[in-house]
Amino acid sequence: MQRHLTSAADLTRDDAVLVLDTAEEMARVADRPIKKLPTLRGRTVVNLFFEDSTRTRISFEAAAKRLSADVINFSAKGSSVSKGESLKDTALTLEAMGADAVVIRHHDSGAPHRLATSGWIGGSVVNAGDGTHEHPTQALLDAFTMRRHLAGAPDGGPVPHGAPGDGTGRDLAGRRITIVGDVLHSRVARSNVLLLTTLGAEVTLVAPPTLVPIGAGNWPCEVSYDLDAVLAKSDAVMMLRVQRERMNAAFFPTEREYARRYGLNSDRMARMPDHAIVMHPGPMNRGMEITAEVADSARCTAVEQVANGVSIRMAVLYLLLGGAGPAVTGTPDTTTRTEENA
Repeated sequence: MQRHLTSAADLTRDDAVLVLDTAEEMARVADRPIKKLPTLRGRTVVNLFFEDSTRTRISFEAAAKRLSADVINFSAKGSSVSKGESLKDTALTLEAMGADAVVIRHHDSGAPHRLATSGWIGGSVVNAGDGTHEHPTQALLDAFTMRRHLAGAPDGGPVPHGAPGDGTGRDLAGRRITIVGDVLHSRVARSNVLLLTTLGAEVTLVAPPTLVPIGAGNWPCEVSYDLDAVLAKSDAVMMLRVQRERMNAAFFPTEREYARRYGLNSDRMARMPDHAIVMHPGPMNRGMEITAEVADSARCTAVEQVANGVSIRMAVLYLLLGGAGPAVTGTPDTTTRTEENA
């Protein structure tokens, strides 16, 4: 892997498979009585968040702590940023404190790339979401979730829900993934299109014409305006949150009209193949892009995605900071004893 992860485009197919396979090992650690590895002891990870976050920030914090790293949580609110301090000066301050990795979420698209290429930070930079641009670790955890549910069985068909992938990277090849909703403002959609196509999946974006980004026709995916037309051939349907806080105009007539045409309800879910799953990056607008019945159904993986996010972010931090050795060494018993003495 490269030294930074600022875009899903940074990942080759081999890189992506390496992260997913490493995350499988990290997920097994979570099943142990002691959920900690000494891998990043002595390293410092800074969570630099200029936007509000619950899942992503806590997930990165949990991932770093499970790898025994020291964690510093930085929030723009209540810091010198509120006094006008620039990103450069903030970065130089973190560098002076010896940050080995900076996980950054920023309201401006391109801020993580700027941080990674500026020379202000000597450690690794991980993009935790920048504006409406990208969110690569979300795409990785989504792919990890899909791989566990949709991995190719020996006969090429779907495997039972929750079964692990075959670890070859071919298990999402040919799978049809549908991403529905506010694509225009979604960094999740952009990263997923890039990563899933790298892994061989076929991606279709479904949204009102007003919520399809200019130039999306040049993305490596299909674009549709009819949700009902694609449900029957979808292996996974990912519903995106309508980001009303980023909207400064009327992109659709009413919330009821949006829900009628692009919301996923139980009737639409019934038209999906039996093995297909429903995904959502959260937080949800229940009753708008997804109904409560669908969100709470056994086919919805939203909560599982949150758990998988910790494993993926452990894998990313390990691969960026921990070296090329095996992620987990020894048998579970000996590893547990090592962790207890750590």
